[in-house]
Amino acid sequence: MKDQESNIVYLLSGPAGVGKSTTSRELVKQFKNSAYISGDYISHMHVNGRKKPWESKEEVKLIWDNILSLTKNFLQYGNDVVIDYVTFPQEAKWLNEKLQEINTQVKYVVLWADNETLIKRDNMRKIEYRMGERCLILAKEFKEAGLQENHILDISKNNLDNIPTVLSEIINNPKYIML
Repeated sequence: MKDQESNIVYLLSGPAGVGKSTTSRELVKQFKNSAYISGDYISHMHVNGRKKPWESKEEVKLIWDNILSLTKNFLQYGNDVVIDYVTFPQEAKWLNEKLQEINTQVKYVVLWADNETLIKRDNMRKIEYRMGERCLILAKEFKEAGLQENHILDISKNNLDNIPTVLSEIINNPKYIML
């Protein structure tokens, strides 16, 4: 197990279609010992009786309890963790509080893009993975959730060629650290 001063959890969030998964999968490759946790994968583990997270607070709680457990396990074994999931400020705060007891630094980064870019990126997905109007609903919900400016990283103008710059920003800018 790892014996270091601080573990780091990168919590990448944002509306559907913004590029969370692409960015997260590239970010996790930047660390010697790392783990990738997809909130969507966790959500789909619950098979029978599953509800859509946006329709059930109980389902959201189950997902976050599972994300927390996995995160703690990976941290205990010396891994930095990248979590890829639609995470609102209150959920990020909850996770940060739960991880403080094990001396963990949480960087909360909300990837952002304008509505036109969100729809364009969503339309590039396979049809079965498209979120459509849900992209715009989530963007609106983020605006209404009291999101602090210091956690926003606007990637509207970025594409895969710019991913090294985005990764450097996430890793090196202390403004994303949750206090």
